[in-house]
Amino acid sequence: MAVKKLRLRIATPESVKFDDDTDMVIMRCITGDMGILPNHQPISAILDFGVLRIITGELEKRMAVFGGIAQVVDNVVTILANDAQWPEDIDIAFVQSERARMERRSQEDLDDLEIQRDQVLMRRTLVQIEVSSYPILSRTEPEEP
Repeated sequence: MAVKKLRLRIATPESVKFDDDTDMVIMRCITGDMGILPNHQPISAILDFGVLRIITGELEKRMAVFGGIAQVVDNVVTILANDAQWPEDIDIAFVQSERARMERRSQEDLDDLEIQRDQVLMRRTLVQIEVSSYPILSRTEPEEP
């Protein structure tokens, strides 16, 4: 009997970022992290800024996802993200400079709208920094000696 897989499709307004079979998907929703395995019940969820984990066998890929929606139906996970970035797509020098700029601005006297905008930008930079620190592929379990 064949092992059941999930089909994961990730699309942004600019491109399709991923379309392949996988074993498990862990995504950051506005209500917290949600893990999806084969035969998951149908569900829709609103995505938050966070790290999307794609687990296939012992390999794990991570991607920064910045809002959107996810739908699970018949072993197909469809993610329509506002933006999504693989670690190699992130310009870490730019992100670090943006983070420093946001930290400096937090000391200024800003109106509520500017504070909210800066908080969103800071959350984005923190997710990018976290994702860029991972290798493109990693093992989910340590290798045995």
